[in-house]
Amino acid sequence: MASICAKRCKESARGVMSEKSEIIFMQVRLLRLASKEWKISLENVIDIFKKNDVFNYIEIGYGIFHCEGDDVVLDEIREFLERKGVTVNA
Repeated sequence: MASICAKRCKESARGVMSEKSEIIFMQVRLLRLASKEWKISLENVIDIFKKNDVFNYIEIGYGIFHCEGDDVVLDEIREFLERKGVTVNA
């Protein structure tokens, strides 16, 4: 019985993304959401994220962020940027 369970776990794990892949997926979702919500181009959002270390902020906070909705995380990012003196239309 244990060998059947182990085999199923291995099979289901193949379809699961690594944590790094999940972080990248979240970063991309948040880039797109920021562009839409802040009404600025994707290129400008990328520039803001790069200049203000937002990608790293998402990676560091992923342990908590992955439990929250993207809208909540985007609010966290906006507040993070405001603490750095960057204002975005939200």
